Amino acid sequence: MFMPKLRRAVAWSVDFALVVALASALAVLTFHRVSALVTDVPELATRSGLELLMSRGDVLDASQDLGLRLWDKSVLYVEQAFGLLVLTVFLYQWVCLALAGRTIGKGLAGLKVTPRLPRRAALRAAVTTAADVAMYAVACVLLVEGQAVLSVLVWAVAVVLFLLNALPVLSPGRRSLADRVAGTEVTGLGLSTPVATPLVRAS
Repeated sequence: MFMPKLRRAVAWSVDFALVVALASALAVLTFHRVSALVTDVPELATRSGLELLMSRGDVLDASQDLGLRLWDKSVLYVEQAFGLLVLTVFLYQWVCLALAGRTIGKGLAGLKVTPRLPRRAALRAAVTTAADVAMYAVACVLLVEGQAVLSVLVWAVAVVLFLLNALPVLSPGRRSLADRVAGTEVTGLGLSTPVATPLVRAS
């Protein structure tokens, strides 16, 4: 039988592995979308040719405008991928907790979240998503946007938030920040706190 803390770690690892798989799929999709902007030669040639004709000889400005538009669209594709990742992770957490009281990882580890209420599930899902994915996604988007300093600051906040959510699980109460905000508790076989049985004196 797994120790309680190990079971929580196994549950988180399984759920995070699903997040990594989703992120990898979105990364591949985004790469192909960005590549299509460059490899679509006929459309690119038509646009650049038209802009060169309309530029009245100002070739550099016409080329620069085309390059900026391609860059802006590429950044938009990256931002859409991060947004879809965050939304999907939130919906995964929320729907699983609201309907079954457990995610796939928690189910495999024999854990469940109580009470199973939609509002509390939404709060817990929001904090979990922010700590595990959302803040890092914001930091990456800021980096792509060229806001390097702000990206580093948000990344630092993301690390702190992750630790604030994860470390309390090691305490005797074993309630993460997400549990405390949502008013929930992770329970399961072997996770209940043993209650001292009062001694009965023989009369």
